[in-house]
This record gives sequence, structure tokens and C-alpha cells, in this order.
Amino acid sequence: MVTTRSAPGAASPAATDDRGQEPGTDTALEARLRRLAGSVLDPELPVITLAELGVLRAVRLRGPGRVEVDLTPTYTGCPAVEAMSLDIERVLHAHGIPDVTVRSVLAPAWTTDDITDEGRRKLREFGIAPPRTQRPTGPVEIRLGPTRAADPSAAAPAQAALEPVTCPVCGSADTELLSRFSSTACKALRRCLACREPFDHFKEL
Repeated sequence: MVTTRSAPGAASPAATDDRGQEPGTDTALEARLRRLAGSVLDPELPVITLAELGVLRAVRLRGPGRVEVDLTPTYTGCPAVEAMSLDIERVLHAHGIPDVTVRSVLAPAWTTDDITDEGRRKLREFGIAPPRTQRPTGPVEIRLGPTRAADPSAAAPAQAALEPVTCPVCGSADTELLSRFSSTACKALRRCLACREPFDHFKEL
């Protein structure tokens, strides 16, 4: 059995979960089941797994033969969630788990920064330009000083510009946007001005 239900956010912190374990601690079986569920391919991008896409949040045992899986959609109303849930059900059924519940967890929201480096490499090899990283990397500077009210006339700091979208065929950064939408809502259609090849770009979110 597979059930997909929405959960607006994570449960409130607790010292232990219903198995008497610290939150975030997987048993050996849960870790194995998580690897199995994570190996499911994304139905819209069948070169990348759910683990590499970053949408698989948790796999928990809820009793003998009962497993609960937390899945975060790439965007609210994503039509691929049902297919992902059914594929997870099939994989876990094939490995001896008869009762599978898949929860659609909306918080924390998924972003394209959740895609792993391996997932980005696979997208590029498949001819899709991966999304550019938006999350800051490396040390974050913190300045301490007297507390002052912000000057309302001061301009807000400019957001750092994203790196250019590079062609997955030849690697050139000289590309142009042809259409904001391609074969799926999460991709845009671009063209390389160096090799003249059109390609999909996984849009940043």
C-alpha cells in the first residue's frame, strides 16, 4: 500500500522518537531502505536518482513491515510526485516491505541547491545544463558592532550575480535564452552561440 499525504512541516523536536532513538539516527535497516528508495530514478529526468535530486528527506520504520518515507516535491503541485511515490512503493515492496506510506513534506522547501554534485554531473553528461548554485559556499563573514537602525535611504546591497549558464556540449559560457519553458516546467531552452547547439537548462529555484 502506498499513501501520499502532505505535511506542512517537520515535527517538533523531541529527545527521542517513537523507537526510542535520537532524531536523525537511522538504523542499519533504515539506512538500507533509504538507499533503495533513493535509487529510484526521477520520472521526468531519468538520468538522476531521487537521492541525487535531493527530494528524499527521510525513511523511517513504523513497525514490522511498515515504512514511512518523506518526499519533498520540487515545487507545489509537481505532477511527478505521484509517480515517484509509486516507484518507491514498488522498490520497497520488492525488498520485503508490504506497507509503505509516502508523505509529501513541504518544509523545508526544496531548492536546486539540494541537487548533489553527482546529480549535476549526470545532468551535464545527459546534455542538460545544471542549475547554478545560489547558496553561499565557504566561510560566512559576520561583522559585530554597535546596534544601529538601518538608514531607510540606503540602498539594499546588490545580490551577487549568478555565473553564466554554460553549454553542456562544448562548455562555452556564450549562450542565449530561447524560451523560458522547455519539455518540463523546471527547464528552459537555450542555445549555445559557439557551437550553435540548443540545450535544456535546469532553472534555478
